[in-house]
Amino acid sequence: MVMAVSFERYGRLYYLDPGPHRPRVGDKVLVPTDDGPEVAECVWAPQYVTEEIGGLPLCEGVATAADLERDEQNRQRRADARLTAKRLIREHGLPMKVVGIDFVDRRAEVDQLVIVYFSAPHRVDFRELVRDLARGLRARIELRQVGARDEARLQGGIGPCGRDLCCATFLKDFEPVSVRMAKDQDLPLNPLKISGACGRLMCCLKYEHPLYQEFNAKAPATGTPVETPAGDGVVVGHNVPSDTVVVRLAASGRRCACSRADVCSPRQQYEASPTTTPDAPPILPPEPEPQEVVEAAETVEEAPRKRKPRRRRRLTHTDGETESAVQDGSDEGTGDSSL
Repeated sequence: MVMAVSFERYGRLYYLDPGPHRPRVGDKVLVPTDDGPEVAECVWAPQYVTEEIGGLPLCEGVATAADLERDEQNRQRRADARLTAKRLIREHGLPMKVVGIDFVDRRAEVDQLVIVYFSAPHRVDFRELVRDLARGLRARIELRQVGARDEARLQGGIGPCGRDLCCATFLKDFEPVSVRMAKDQDLPLNPLKISGACGRLMCCLKYEHPLYQEFNAKAPATGTPVETPAGDGVVVGHNVPSDTVVVRLAASGRRCACSRADVCSPRQQYEASPTTTPDAPPILPPEPEPQEVVEAAETVEEAPRKRKPRRRRRLTHTDGETESAVQDGSDEGTGDSSL
């Protein structure tokens, strides 16, 4: 069984093994972390999955009243630490931006630890800032600089598609994204169009790139003359999500959307490809030649060979007249007429 939890509302999902516990959606549960068990909210109730999944952390049970009170106190401390850090950064005049705060109070080697995540355009000398923070928060201070993508993951937000950011919800690792992917998808190379909330190339360009590569490898290129059910025309565009091509008909000049299978030449190559639709008729192998069938039959079962009838043998004289004939093993001759 598998369950999913989140530490923040609409935040990243973490999957756990529920073990003997059966929490419901909205319940507070204890999640094991490097700094001890932390309180998180159950987003997906425990449910069975078809595949065997191993290596998931084990849920430590439903959070008690003491755990909830400690979690609320830590939230208040994080809010106070954020305000203090912003005020001291402004006083020191450092080009830093506070992204997130973590408050740890269950690590064995320290009493209280405050981790400050910040972003900056370049390296910053924050030695004096650390001393002032430790004095103001009365805790051990640790500052960590993060990049633009990690900043978007920690802060969260809404993407150009209108949904929550992928990095803040389900995306675990950042995969490399290149401008070549935008070119293969016929997207405008305008940074405002293909950049995400972090200012980098959108991570979703990586999702559909293999689909575009497969389509471009098999579909006719733009400007190729093709034959369609509506008549002859020229390819003027592609629609990869719907697996169609846009064709301008030569007779009327209008444009129509045709399936990629209708314009591929020859069509049999497309039907023989692994991407053939399930409802397409199967392609049967060619029947063997008749000669091969006969030879195979003879090798399996040898028929008895029929003997040809023996032809009658005749003896003739030199003058061409018949002298005698041999029939059924008996000799018959003609006697002398004078006897």
